[in-house]
Amino acid sequence: MSEKPSKYYVTTPIYYVNDKPHIGHSYTTILADVLASYHRLLGIPTHFLTGTDEHGQKVQQAADANGITPQEQCDQTVVRFQELWKRLEIQNDDFIRTTEERHKTVVQQTLQELFDRDEIYKAEYEGWYCVGCERFFTEKDLTEGNCPECGRPVDKIIESNYFFRMSKYQDWLIDYIETHPDFIQPSFRANETLGFLKNKELQDLCISRPKSRLAWGIELPFDSDFVTYVWFDALINYISAVGYKSDEEQFNKWWPASCQLIGKDILTTHTVYWPTMLKAMNVAMPESIFAHGWWLTGRTKMSKSLGNVVNPMDMIDSYGVDAFRYFLIAEMTLGQDASFTEEAFVKRYNADLANDLGNVTNRVLNMISRYCDNKVPASAKGDFDTGLEDALWKETVEVADEMGPMIGNMKLDASVGLVMTAVRKINVYLQERAPWSLAKEEGNEARIAYCLYTAAECLRVCAALLFPVMPEKMLALRTALGMGDAKPQLDKLTQFGVLTAGSEISQPGALFPRIEVEKKEEKKPAEKPKKQKQQPKKSGGTTPSSSADGLITFDQVMAVNLKTAVVLEAEKIEGADKLLKLQIDLGDEKRQLVAGIALHYTPEELVGKTIVVVANLKPAKLRGVKSEGMLLAASIGDDLRLVTVEGELGPGAAVK
Repeated sequence: MSEKPSKYYVTTPIYYVNDKPHIGHSYTTILADVLASYHRLLGIPTHFLTGTDEHGQKVQQAADANGITPQEQCDQTVVRFQELWKRLEIQNDDFIRTTEERHKTVVQQTLQELFDRDEIYKAEYEGWYCVGCERFFTEKDLTEGNCPECGRPVDKIIESNYFFRMSKYQDWLIDYIETHPDFIQPSFRANETLGFLKNKELQDLCISRPKSRLAWGIELPFDSDFVTYVWFDALINYISAVGYKSDEEQFNKWWPASCQLIGKDILTTHTVYWPTMLKAMNVAMPESIFAHGWWLTGRTKMSKSLGNVVNPMDMIDSYGVDAFRYFLIAEMTLGQDASFTEEAFVKRYNADLANDLGNVTNRVLNMISRYCDNKVPASAKGDFDTGLEDALWKETVEVADEMGPMIGNMKLDASVGLVMTAVRKINVYLQERAPWSLAKEEGNEARIAYCLYTAAECLRVCAALLFPVMPEKMLALRTALGMGDAKPQLDKLTQFGVLTAGSEISQPGALFPRIEVEKKEEKKPAEKPKKQKQQPKKSGGTTPSSSADGLITFDQVMAVNLKTAVVLEAEKIEGADKLLKLQIDLGDEKRQLVAGIALHYTPEELVGKTIVVVANLKPAKLRGVKSEGMLLAASIGDDLRLVTVEGELGPGAAVK
């Protein structure tokens, strides 16, 4: 895999304790957990931090509404996050609460130091304040009189406060972002921050709130009438948790952070406030701040007020932890928005986990049980042809080699798709080698053993690569392959012969039982047959309509122009769960197709495939995207497969 870093420190935002956790919290934390797990398996010293943001006006308001103190609000709500992380199999190394003394002490020491160096000053402020975002805005910042970030109404406030001289770092920050392309990811988020910095004059940051208006916060060390602005307090958690101003050795071990994961809605605070604070504190910048997109319901952002928020606990109870983790990682292209519907979840689960991974696991284990006395077969090559086995192992190793760079580039959905392609190739291999046919003739025992050993080794590799995403299920699969309960070691991943011949295998049952969806059939009232008007016969040709018995004519068949085409590019269509946009080569021209196959194929596994398309279909627009043709596919229930051609055949060939 790719060159190992010396350490890996990943953080999530710390979450407000004014309400229970939702899918957005779960996604970011699962994402961090998967990244941390991959690095741990590579033997890289890893530290994974998450936690809760427990100060500020929203917490105080939630406490007032519940008739309890702010600290009681924090203590009661933080448990919901901690319990959910356990249910989601999150293996964080630290969980920080901003009400802990270890954090409050560092915040106050930092404030005092900045105040002593005149990085913080007191002044009267007049502006518009958003309670939801806990931020001040100028008149020109507002959008139709409301908060430009969340759209809520704002309040006009005039008061004395303390300010951090953020404006003095504007030119420095622009230069830093432009000269450090990996600092803000994806790159278009860096462009957003640069656009913000270049198109408006950066203001100094109000970092206090008077206790007369808000008492719940960390008291300013130089003025007991004020508490610290929640964002200035919260951002410091990333360094207070790893020993800043308390344990220099620990701090130098982990900082700067390797990857700070955030949602795109807190981009400004993390890419403007945070780096300017660090610059003023003379602390190194994090290596990367990565902003992922939102989970949508259809095209709408999930919102408690709209009642469309997915409860992670409900999904876990219905479908299991690992399936939920898998869907979140496989479905979202990092940086882009993604849509969550239960229908999409079930279709991906059935296609990827039940049909592909679950089916291959059952086939391999059942055939080892049947033909090899329930023991891992011998791995010795015989005098027989091993071309298929060599090709399958080579392809599996290539997937493992590609995973490292893909994870390093934050392409987790693509990396999972790559593994699932390898899983499908095991299935194809078994069909081609057909050990059940070999078993009909005597003398094929060694060949069958090598066939099943190769399939089991490839399945072992796939299970190891999917372990960070689905730890419980992949541990069960490895145990079934006779490996005990040992976690995978990625440095031994691509060695052939890791499975011990003669080890007892086990039958784990259905790892991913198929989800049966009840289809509700609507009964329509019977309609009286309508009298058909007799159409006059047309001379000089055949009628284009089918006959009364549903049969079509030879001329109608010949009117459909079927051709082979090679997929050059493929990508998801934003806001559409099922649609992919394909760029195809028809030999003499290139075209664009829109196909409803996104629940069955990832964009990466389509590129390079030779498919069959209807080349003379009238162009149409689907979700506003032009489609010039239609590909052919076959399906049974939720299982769908593309129609392809046997052998090597280039684009533009006529299908007859």
